[in-house]
Amino acid sequence: MAQPQKKLFLLDALALIYRAHFAFNKTPRISSRGVNTSAIFGFMNSMMEVLTKEKPTHIGVAFDSAKKTFRHEQFPMYKATRQSQPEDISVATPYIKQIVEAMHIPILILEGYEADDIIGTIAKKAALADFEVYMMTPDKDYGQLVEEHIHIYKPAFMGKPAEKQGVKEVLERWQIERIDQVTDMLGLMGDSVDNIPGIPGVGEKTAQKLIADFGSVENLIANADQLKGKLKENVVNFAQQGLLSKQLATIHLDVPVAFDEEKLLHTEYDKPKLAALLDELEFRQMKTRLLGASYDEKPLPDAFKKSASGQMNLFDSSGASTPGADSPAFLPLPNASGADDLPFDFGSSTSSATGKSKSRQTTVKTPIASGSEATPGVVTDSTSIEGGERVQSGDQPGYLDVYPDQAIDPVQPERRQTVRSVRHDYRLVDTPELRASLVHYLNCQDSICFDSETTAIDPVEADLVGLSFAYRTGEAYYVPVPEDRAEAQAIVDQFKPVFENPNIEKIGQNLKYDLLMLKKYGVEVQGKMFDTMLAHYLIEPEMRHNMDIMAMTYLNYEPVDIESLIGKKGKGQLTMRDVEIEKIVEYAAEDADVTLQLKEVFAPRLEKDNLHKLFDQVEMPLVRVLTDLELEGVTIDTNALADLSATLDTDMKQVQQEIFEIAGSSFNIGSPKQLGEILFDRLKLDKNAKKTKTGQYATGEEVLSKLEEEHEIARKILDYRELIKLKNTYVDVLPTLISKRTGRIHTSFNQAVAATGRLSSVNPNLQNIPIRTPRGQEIRKAFVPRGPEFLIMSADYSQIELRIMAAFSGDKTMLDAFNNGIDIHTQTASKVFHVPVGEVTGDMRRKAKTINFGIIYGISSFGLAQRLKIPRKEAAQIIDEYFAEFPAVKGFIDMSVEKARGFGYAETILGRRRYLRDINSRNQTDRMFAERNAVNAPIQGSAADMLKIAMIRIHEFMQAEQLKSKMILTVHDELVFDAHRDEIALLSERVDDIMKNAIPMAVRMETGIGTGENWLLAH
Repeated sequence: MAQPQKKLFLLDALALIYRAHFAFNKTPRISSRGVNTSAIFGFMNSMMEVLTKEKPTHIGVAFDSAKKTFRHEQFPMYKATRQSQPEDISVATPYIKQIVEAMHIPILILEGYEADDIIGTIAKKAALADFEVYMMTPDKDYGQLVEEHIHIYKPAFMGKPAEKQGVKEVLERWQIERIDQVTDMLGLMGDSVDNIPGIPGVGEKTAQKLIADFGSVENLIANADQLKGKLKENVVNFAQQGLLSKQLATIHLDVPVAFDEEKLLHTEYDKPKLAALLDELEFRQMKTRLLGASYDEKPLPDAFKKSASGQMNLFDSSGASTPGADSPAFLPLPNASGADDLPFDFGSSTSSATGKSKSRQTTVKTPIASGSEATPGVVTDSTSIEGGERVQSGDQPGYLDVYPDQAIDPVQPERRQTVRSVRHDYRLVDTPELRASLVHYLNCQDSICFDSETTAIDPVEADLVGLSFAYRTGEAYYVPVPEDRAEAQAIVDQFKPVFENPNIEKIGQNLKYDLLMLKKYGVEVQGKMFDTMLAHYLIEPEMRHNMDIMAMTYLNYEPVDIESLIGKKGKGQLTMRDVEIEKIVEYAAEDADVTLQLKEVFAPRLEKDNLHKLFDQVEMPLVRVLTDLELEGVTIDTNALADLSATLDTDMKQVQQEIFEIAGSSFNIGSPKQLGEILFDRLKLDKNAKKTKTGQYATGEEVLSKLEEEHEIARKILDYRELIKLKNTYVDVLPTLISKRTGRIHTSFNQAVAATGRLSSVNPNLQNIPIRTPRGQEIRKAFVPRGPEFLIMSADYSQIELRIMAAFSGDKTMLDAFNNGIDIHTQTASKVFHVPVGEVTGDMRRKAKTINFGIIYGISSFGLAQRLKIPRKEAAQIIDEYFAEFPAVKGFIDMSVEKARGFGYAETILGRRRYLRDINSRNQTDRMFAERNAVNAPIQGSAADMLKIAMIRIHEFMQAEQLKSKMILTVHDELVFDAHRDEIALLSERVDDIMKNAIPMAVRMETGIGTGENWLLAH
């Protein structure tokens, strides 16, 4: 028979929708109306992949019916263990059905049947009608349907290309001889997702062996006497269950649905209806790909029309170079002779569309200056030029149709822009004359974007390789900086007036790094600043803020990977100094160009979401503060660390020996397998001990913590683990982090990581230094002043989050306690346990402290019972008593949750947002987690806001007074200083005042300030 020419694709809708939803789980796509469009977007990508690549002649999309199926009649518990459908999928499905209908693709659905039954029935009928059939699904169960002309089509996912599976591939995947044995495999194994029980104790490998030996479930049961041990027992006892499971897993092929070849034909779309839906969902680029660039396209402004030569060229002096006319990229630079023109070839152009760069642009919003070698690109958006001002004629950029982190499928060249498809003009500026000209025109701008290329990730250790600049979309300039320090300094000095011009706004991505680099070359960047990383952090705090990701998400642009220039990480990796100048020009210039475009996207969003003040008055000023902190660094006493390392070694050996004595033998304490066997097989500490998926006993900290009160060995193991962590994570590592250039440690502060607004740090991670144990506290002894004329000074907020809770709730009891200097935990214990303040015991205060802090994090009676090691009923009673005595706190909690339900986010006192997309979810676990964050985020975030403002004002005060003292660290709610002995009185007084009054509240803030020869003594 001749090979079929007709190609039918049948899509398993719900399987693809779920897959898309979870692919975007960490970085969801949210429209400006707050709708999570991830599942819709992912499903559409998968469908468009098929339409574009496979070009089916016929297509249909199958959905499960809402009603129970015949399988529920056979087995009432079928799918009973499934969690309720995520709220976002429930919202997405009607949209997807509307889109499918607008694309004139038939929806295949029938009450009482599942999508796989409908697809199976139609697939078999289509194959008989000379169709090549592809069942598009990630579901393994479809393997039972595969035959010569019926295939599984697994769409691309997480960077893996699409996969077609025929008979050969299915047999290899299951390690079976016949396709019909797929149902036997499923019957033996069961399916936890659909709650198909299978036969207990039979996994995939066992099932493969049994099918290889007996051929089918029926034959296995008939010959169960040939089996041995527990397997034989299970097959005999659960024979009927195995047969039922096979039946449940079998796709039925007799669904009463007709195969109508004409209705399945792939035809033209209902363009107006489809366009309206895509507009509503804000799928702009997807609309272009589906309906064409000409659909509803605005006319091209005159400024974008080609010159008579066919090239757009702003470097040409013929007519367009007059200031105020078309605002060329470089205005004429007057020279000594009074001439006002420059040679046409301004540096080496790298505008060829075949070059490589890191450009992330997708739209050309100004006339593009192109050299003689420029290759015209396609203008996809536009601006007109009026009197030298750029006026955008299209819509503001929003969420574009992209593939974040390749979550759905591999990047396709026709879908995402690259440097090969976008017109650009990146220039090399490598002579004194060209640099002078660039400096002149940079000084003429109100706003410029810049970036630095360096030899290392660590700015303290790195040297400059080059600087790139951009101030007009599509144009950028790269200035190489030589290795010789004197020559490098001379070039940087040429640009110093630009960087230190307070009238020019400076734009960058992760500006702190660039500011650190320039400080090392004697440059203090002045003027207003705009950091795209921090802007995006405020707009979408829980997404990633890497420039490549943002470029793909907002500009639909595929950047060039840095590893394509310097190679993969490892010993053989190059530095930017080793890369050919032609490659660096495009890579570096593109950094500035793309960052400029991202600023144009984010600036209006900051205004729209009322985040501009938080951005301009807190986050951007803090960049300068953190820059100085990182550059200052902190001095480490390596001798103290060496002594502590030796002590820890002794402690570890002693604890290890004590563990061996209790266990009755020596073993590898670091081996979870050996430890589990000792604790639960030999010592029988817990007869109901949990096991991991690998069959080993769980021996994590949570398990051991529950056992430590009753079993000494559990406590000893926890002690041993802490000693190892202290030694390996801090004591032995800190000396290796000391800079060879400065002799100090320079931790790197992360301003755009924690969604709450808190700062974090790496290399070292100072936030995680253990301080609750004596050995952990001793690590702080190694942090010492920089010299004999200095001391370490520590300033720490006291109970800042509880005080903010008091202020937000307005609870009179809490406010009175804080404002009158009464211990809040004693006060709480007095109220909750109904005893006078003087009769509060230590145990009562401990419990009150736990609940005080637990309330902020939405602690449950179960959680409180675990922490206090008391019955759950008693914990519930304590919580009830607390809310009875502090009704305003309960009111604040309820109000916070309700507000978050209405707005979809919680916010701090300064308007910092934490989006809570599960706050109205029907899934109780997800909803409760969001509710806890609705209460905690405003409190913890406001504490972060307060500390940041204090840091900014203290920094300003210290600079204004020209103090010798330096702020060197921030950890949690604490600030650490290298305090000059002559300035300690002034510094402590002003720091205390600034911290207490950073954000005025109804509650009195308190700080603890101390000084000492090291951080431990000062704290």
